[in-house]
Order: sequence, then structure tokens, then C-alpha cells
Amino acid sequence: MTGKLYSLRVFGTGLLVAAFFVGLASTWLWMRSDAAWQAHLTRAEFTGGSLFHALSAGAPEPAGVHIQPLSDADTQLAARGEFEQISGIPRPPIVTNVSILEAPSPGVSGHELVLAVVASELRYPLSALSISNQHSAAETLGALTRVMASLCSDPVILARVDRDDWVRVEGLDIWGCDAAPSDLRLAAIVLAFVGLGGIATLFLNMIGLFDRFAELLRSRRRLGGPESYDSTGPEELRDIVAAVNSYLEAEREQLEKRAIVLSGVSHDLGTPATRLRLRAALIDDPELRNRLESDIDQMTGIIESVLTFTRTEINSEEPRQISLTSLVEALVADYSDTGQPVEFRRTERVTAKGGRSVFMSRQGHGAVPDERRVVVTVRPVSLQRALSNLIDNALKYGRRATVELHTDADTATIVVEDEGSDYSPIDLEALVSPFRRGGNTGLVHGFGLGLTIVASIANMHGGALTFEHGANGIRARLSIQRN
Repeated sequence: MTGKLYSLRVFGTGLLVAAFFVGLASTWLWMRSDAAWQAHLTRAEFTGGSLFHALSAGAPEPAGVHIQPLSDADTQLAARGEFEQISGIPRPPIVTNVSILEAPSPGVSGHELVLAVVASELRYPLSALSISNQHSAAETLGALTRVMASLCSDPVILARVDRDDWVRVEGLDIWGCDAAPSDLRLAAIVLAFVGLGGIATLFLNMIGLFDRFAELLRSRRRLGGPESYDSTGPEELRDIVAAVNSYLEAEREQLEKRAIVLSGVSHDLGTPATRLRLRAALIDDPELRNRLESDIDQMTGIIESVLTFTRTEINSEEPRQISLTSLVEALVADYSDTGQPVEFRRTERVTAKGGRSVFMSRQGHGAVPDERRVVVTVRPVSLQRALSNLIDNALKYGRRATVELHTDADTATIVVEDEGSDYSPIDLEALVSPFRRGGNTGLVHGFGLGLTIVASIANMHGGALTFEHGANGIRARLSIQRN
């Protein structure tokens, strides 16, 4: 989103207002449609009651209903119950037979109303009639016409009262399909879902802007992110991006100044160190000369180690895709060529279970080939430096180094195991801090930045450096993210 500057407060308020109006419009459509249908069904029910009185007592026809006698031929068909053969009825005809009895009352004789409701491909469910013994015959016929009006059809009613002639009742203006009001309830549901879906989409897109920026920050060190980020999205996100850009710029300037100072110190110390070496060569006492040269080497080595660590923090190397298996094998081979006891131990072959077939009851097995290649996107020089530091530590403190490579879907882990180190995993985790060295500093060469550099490179690749007990000694686990 790179449009006009807007705020989450305004955006959120707009979504709430939009949700309110969508709900209001959906409710209004639903209630209006429901009210129209209730009025339509009530009218049909009232017309049915009036129709009974028109048929049984000779009352005037209800509005919208027309009663006419059948022709002689149709009357004979109706008398035989062959309603499907009567002319002018819907095709293909489905007949629903209904018999309504009016109980006699004081001063009024009862009536029997026989109905044949003929509709096209529809038989009316008489079980849906809400009637009981307390309902009158007019109410029963009203319940029937209410059901007829609730279903989309164009029925014709054939009726006979007691032993009178059969008549034809036309009332499509009351219970026909065209008489039914438009059902807006489905439109109300669609409006609610579409409106809420649109609001949810806008809301999730807004969240996605923050999620994408967070993912960019998480993968910055591992994938080599830009020096600054574009200020896109809402006002609050733009403020966050601006603050992050300011922080990154200040951090970058600080690291660059540190590297410049260290580079200058290393360069400036080069000439005095050279003079000291020349002067030390003139000392006749071999022991004194060796001590002086050792101090000079240690002084310059400390500067170079700090400079290496600073360059690692700056992340100047561009990441690229490589085969991690080839990198590990090549580095181990370089150590082995120089006579160092470094070995690359291949992991056990992965066995996969197969399915049972119709020809074999026993489940099959298959092995993944050994020549698997682990492809990762890393900074190769930095990762090689980290692995070299772990191997050097294993050789210094544990006499041998055994290297393994373990992978899963998300991470790749390089394991370096020594042989009989005097340290515990807790001791080694404490030595990750800069310039922390073990108790044998007088016996082993180093400046206390090796594990610090390894941990920084692991963190740069989205992983970590941990230690654990192994079968022969201490195992250093350098994990990195594969994706």
C-alpha cells in the first residue's frame, strides 16, 4: 500500500462502520422479506377461509379467486376420480386429495368438502397443515391455501361440497408463483457474507503488511536484507519502519566506525611490529627473543581477531545457494590432507516404510540414497570460517574432530565432536562470550573470540550454537535455517 497516508485508527473505525452498515442492511432485507412473506401467507390463509364459505354457503367469491363449474365431460371425469384427464390443468399433473368435514352445530348442518388440488410435479405435504380438532373447516382450508402459497406452483383446485357438482377454483393471484413476493433473505445472507468477507480481507491484508515486515526483519541477517526499508502501509507502520531504518543506520555506522578504527589500528601497528621483530632478531638471548616475538604475534593476532569478528557483524558477504554437503566434505578433506585427525562421519541411511500390496502381506522397505545433497542459501565464507573454528577447537581441546551433517525440513545442523575434552557443555556455552577462554590458556593458542564468531555466524543464518555430551566427548551443534 503506497497510497495516501492513513492511520490504523481511521482504518479500524471505517471497518467498524462498514460492518455496522452491512449488518444493518442485511437485517433490513431479511426483515422486509420475512414481513412480505408473512403478509402473503396470511392473505392466502384468509382467502382460504373465505373460499370455504363461498363454496359451502354461497358467499361471494373472495378477491383474487374465481369459481366456475366444470363442463359435462370434465364433471364425469371428476366423478370417476380421473382428475388427471380434466382439461386445462397443469401438466404433468400431480393430484393431492383432501377431505374437509364441517361438524354440525345448533341451527347449522355440517358439510363435507372434497378437494383435488392439481399441480405440476408437486404433491402438497398435508402433514405440514397446522390443524387440530379445535379448528373449523374454514380454518383447515385456510391452512391448506397457506401451504399452497408457500410453495412455488400454479395449482388448480377441483372442489365439491356434499353431493353438489364439481367446480373449478382458480386463484393464481393468491397462491400462484407470480403472486409470491421476492424472497430477499438469500440476498441478505449473500450481502452479509460478501460484506464481512470484504471487511475481513481488508483487515487480514492490513495484518499481512505487519507480518511481511516482521518476516523481512527476521530474515535480514540470514538473507542479506536491504540497508533500509520502504515506508509503506498505514501511518503506524510507517513510523515503525522509519524507527527501524534509523536504528539500522546507526548500528551500521557504529560497526563501520569500529571496523575503520580496528583496521587503522591494525595498519598502524604493522610498522612498529615490523621494527620490533627486526630489533628482536638482534637479541642474542634466544629465550628472550622468543618471548618478545610471541608477545608481538599475540598483539597482532588479537587485533586481527577483533577485526574478523567486526566484519562478521557487518554482514558484508552476499548470501548464495550452495551444497552444504560439498562444503563440509571439502573442508574436512583439507584438514585430512594436512595430516589432521578430522573425519566426516556419514549419517545412517534413512529407511522408509512402504505400503502392503495385493501380492504381498509383508510391508516393504526402501532406503534413501546416501548421495543426498543439502542445498542451502548461506554466506559460504562465513559458514566455512565458523566450521573451521569448531574443528580447530575440537583439535585443540579434544585431539580429534568428527564432523556430521543432520538435516530436516527446516534446519541443517553441523555437528563437530571432539575426543575427551575436559570441558562440559555448560562451560563451553559460557565461553561463547567475547574474550572468554578456558583454564588452559597457557597451553593452547587463541584469543577468546572463536566461539563468539561461530555463534554470531549461526545467528546470522537464523540458527544457534549449542553443546551437548557425545559418545566420545563434547558435541558442538551449529544449526542454520534451510529456507
